[in-house]
Amino acid sequence: MSNMVGKDWVDRLVLGAAIALACIWVAPLLWIFMLSFKPNSELMAHTNVLFAPPFTLKNYTDILGTSAVFRWLLNSAIVSLGQTFLTLVIASLAGYGFARTKFPGKRYVFAFVLAGLAVPEQAIIVPLHRIFAELDMHNTYSALILPRLAAPFGVYLMAQYFKGIPIELEEAALLDNASRLKVFWRIILPLSIPAQATLGIFTFLNSWNDYLWPLVSASKSEMYTITLGLASTQSNFAQSEGIGYLMSQAVFAGLPLFILYLFFQKYIVTAVAGTAVR
Repeated sequence: MSNMVGKDWVDRLVLGAAIALACIWVAPLLWIFMLSFKPNSELMAHTNVLFAPPFTLKNYTDILGTSAVFRWLLNSAIVSLGQTFLTLVIASLAGYGFARTKFPGKRYVFAFVLAGLAVPEQAIIVPLHRIFAELDMHNTYSALILPRLAAPFGVYLMAQYFKGIPIELEEAALLDNASRLKVFWRIILPLSIPAQATLGIFTFLNSWNDYLWPLVSASKSEMYTITLGLASTQSNFAQSEGIGYLMSQAVFAGLPLFILYLFFQKYIVTAVAGTAVR
């Protein structure tokens, strides 16, 4: 009985710690959300009264009426969706090749691909800039998408997931004279939807929140992504536009990510837990 009581207290302490950490994590988000509904004239005086009136929707109507945020959102959507789709195609095909096919030097090639995880992003910014400058591709969607298609983590994730799929499913199809590509498309790919969703979500989030490469490649305001556009607004027009207006832009830009995670979070849990294929 004493052991059960002690375990109950431990569970309560863990739950309390988790709730406390969750509150700490949510506090800055709540602060931004509440500031986005406060008049800028009030925020110029103080920002410590979040829940007291007055409140206003003017910051959001200004976004709908005069801001370039929709152009930046469109750019981010095109770049993020394009990067996510192409990464899924490349990582899935490469992962399946490493997981199921045999070719000379496969272990060394796989190790070389994984070595890319150890290369810091900042180390390749200058070479990437020079390559795309020589090709005159800066300020294009291609320049914003292509450098991020090299995804060693995606290849590793898909390869490990494919290895967990029973090989008997493929052997039966191959005995029926199905091609390797048909086996991949009809059998393996549908079974890997949880891993595909997980990789897609992570890729989309990383692309949407990417700041460094768009800062280097996009020098024209019409090619800014949402992160770069918001940063330029905050650095140049914070005093004239107001803190509430900037916070409303941040909330507006973060809504797509919140909705994405809300609908697809179960796939992340399924893929990480490895329960899709038994």
